[in-house]
Amino acid sequence: MSILILQGRRCARPPLTSPLQPQLWTELRRLAQAVGRQLELRPCADLRELIGSLRAARRRGCEFVLLDPGELAPQALASPEPLRRALDELPSDYIEVHADSATTLDERLRARAAPIATIVINGDLAASYRLALGIALRRLQRARAALPADDPPSQARPR
Repeated sequence: MSILILQGRRCARPPLTSPLQPQLWTELRRLAQAVGRQLELRPCADLRELIGSLRAARRRGCEFVLLDPGELAPQALASPEPLRRALDELPSDYIEVHADSATTLDERLRARAAPIATIVINGDLAASYRLALGIALRRLQRARAALPADDPPSQARPR
């Protein structure tokens, strides 16, 4: 796995049956596969599951995370320390992805591990995902190109 998409619960009218619409998910996977990367999508029903998925990403050596907290942001703000620790322990870069500015995580959640970008295109989650994935893929390509040919890729992000 190269890039993990963690998506918090979100309500929509009508309710979504999947965390990402199938057409968008297919498009994102194709973009990643075109440059030799894989995507994995993890929908998270609550904050505990989101934090657990961040910790699992660390154990599995995930290269990059797109973090869409959805409606879990207020829960995270009410008790910020567990999410802050999980983000600080994440060995890879991450980008926050949002459908609107009301769901962005604030500075109370970001100790050392600030996202490299926070993408908010109000009312257009699909565009936010496309932009975030493009940034992630470019960063991973640059990191790969900077490695000597005989060095294995490092999983640790610079601090």
